[in-house]
Amino acid sequence: MMRTLLSSLAVLAVLIAPAEAQPAATSPAQPGPPAMTLPDALAYALAHYPTIKVALEQVNASTAGVSVAKAASLPHLDALWQTNRATVNNVTGLLLPQPTLPSISGPPLAEASSSSVWGSAAGAFLSWEPFDFGLRDAGVRSAEAAAARARADETLTRLEVQSAVGAAFLAVVQAEQAVASARADVERRTVLARAARALADNQLRPGAEASMADAERAAAETRAIMARQTVIVAQTTLARVLGVTTGLVTVNAAGLLATAPATDAASDDPRAHPLAQARQASIELARTQEEVLAQTNRPRLYLQSALFARGSGAAFNGALEGGANGLGLDRANWAAGIQVVFPNLFDGSSLSARRSALAATTRADSARHEEALLLVTSQQHAASAMVEAARAIAANTPVQLAAARQSESQAAARYQAGLASIVEVADAQNLLVQAEYQDAVARVEVWRALLADAVAHGDVAPFVSLVASAGGGR
Repeated sequence: MMRTLLSSLAVLAVLIAPAEAQPAATSPAQPGPPAMTLPDALAYALAHYPTIKVALEQVNASTAGVSVAKAASLPHLDALWQTNRATVNNVTGLLLPQPTLPSISGPPLAEASSSSVWGSAAGAFLSWEPFDFGLRDAGVRSAEAAAARARADETLTRLEVQSAVGAAFLAVVQAEQAVASARADVERRTVLARAARALADNQLRPGAEASMADAERAAAETRAIMARQTVIVAQTTLARVLGVTTGLVTVNAAGLLATAPATDAASDDPRAHPLAQARQASIELARTQEEVLAQTNRPRLYLQSALFARGSGAAFNGALEGGANGLGLDRANWAAGIQVVFPNLFDGSSLSARRSALAATTRADSARHEEALLLVTSQQHAASAMVEAARAIAANTPVQLAAARQSESQAAARYQAGLASIVEVADAQNLLVQAEYQDAVARVEVWRALLADAVAHGDVAPFVSLVASAGGGR
């Protein structure tokens, strides 16, 4: 009885002993950046992440491409004014078309001359294709399909970025819960180590128990250090997916550690998912490109008219008038006509091969679309199972935590009474820290499962509303 009383008094003295004085801070702590809530992080990523900016600009470029395709139905009006100073030596003969030698008109001179005269020309040429057997319409449809695919890709990119940001945010929350559990474990093991050392110093317990308690405390401190490192790594990952380059990002998880509210059943139609929509848009683009090629080998009809005038300082008989002659326009002409352009007859095999390649692309995109439907369907089923299991675990961990706390309290009391060894207390504390961590993480896992379910259904907006209703958006 006396030994038990002395043991209890020694432990009590350790428990009520004042903590060691901490050194005074040399300077006030600098306030850090404001912590982000989960909705804030998702909105910030949509506005700043480079990949989303790229996808948005691709939508703008594709939309402009539609305007370019529609503008193909407008007439072409080209105008020209030219003034030059050149010699007038001309020869009779044919010159094949080429881009190097300038053309010259007029009769050949009897003798070559190095003298030069002024020449001028002005004109306008109007060309309009009133109908083209569907080529321009096919081009417009192809451009619209490209714009639709760009918009689908942008939606899919937004979903992927939101998924990555949400997962990184919840990883930071989970790592912080691990730090809190590790810190509480260190405090409990520190108290136990003091008590074991006091009992050993008073020869009420073997010294080996004090050594074991010190080892357990050191191991707990090591786990706490590793937990803090995990937080920093998780914050760095969150900063990267947010597009933040100025430092670490802190999070505000208020409301997320409470029980998640119930959710409404979402549509399970995999065809509405952005991934399936993007694959379907690729199919439509390939089909419209096939239509463009199908219209390419048809004749093209143009209505054309021209108005032009020329002036020259050289007379028709070869005399060089000199001075400012040729700067004005001496002769004017007009012309109007119809031009029919037939396609290259030898280009048929090339067009056929290109159409075969596009047909293969269409079939490949169709297979990718089917694969996307299978992937989305499996993700939806897996996410539903994750949500159900996460909620069940979150409902069970409080029972586990309460039992672990009671076990640790009873083991500590038995140790103080001399009825249990240090090993029993250490095992109870191990069970308690594990239960504390699992209880906190279980609620985070519910949110992680809800995020996965939202991503699987292709819309994160209901998940954001759910976070806000739980108080996680304040």
